[in-house]
Amino acid sequence: MRRFLTMLLCFPLMVEGSENEARKIINQMEELYRGESSSVSMIMEVKTPRGSRSIKMSGQTLGKERAIFRILSPKKERGITSLRRDKEMWNFFPKINKVIKIPPSMMMGSWMGSDFTNDDLVQETKLIDEYNLQLKTEEKSYLVILTPKEETVSVWGKIEYLVQREPMLPLKQAFYDDDGEKIRELFYREPKEFDGMLMPSVMQMIPLNKPGHSTTVIYENLEFDPSGVSETSFSLRELRKRL
Repeated sequence: MRRFLTMLLCFPLMVEGSENEARKIINQMEELYRGESSSVSMIMEVKTPRGSRSIKMSGQTLGKERAIFRILSPKKERGITSLRRDKEMWNFFPKINKVIKIPPSMMMGSWMGSDFTNDDLVQETKLIDEYNLQLKTEEKSYLVILTPKEETVSVWGKIEYLVQREPMLPLKQAFYDDDGEKIRELFYREPKEFDGMLMPSVMQMIPLNKPGHSTTVIYENLEFDPSGVSETSFSLRELRKRL
């Protein structure tokens, strides 16, 4: 009996929670970087076995349905812009003066050669709407296990979302294919306060099936409910705006 109690103390206690609790947690995490509207500047560092490159960009969001991101540097990619409205996405390439609409089949494709997908960038897939959620609670963290609903089109067979309880911040996401193999991990690091809100300032995506590859996004500034962000900020005309 004593040995059994000792074994229990060696392992963290994990308690099942309700799906409603899980939905609240994931919704809070998805809202963390957005607010009603937001304006952001960030750096994305892409590393491969052949070398690395750094992309500086700015972005704006409005609610859950509007987002626009514009590359500021390097010079050869300056002005490339991605716009998301509802479930539609477009890219503008200023050098050829062309707007290209991204079809649904390309949403899981790489964005600008990084390890983030188009879907990651615009967050078209709503986790709380398109996945079944299971919550497991530990002393210092929540583990939410997401499996796609029958009608959901997804390349992921399962997503595990680890969230720190105090303060409530994301720690990691793990993405699995339909065979249960872990394909990639997204880490949240270096919490900082932006506009009065504490949140991770660094996100790093590591594809486990591509050794030596990683993409790190570093938030330089994040402002909530900034002046000048409105519905017109997310028009096709705005998409074509040149720097």
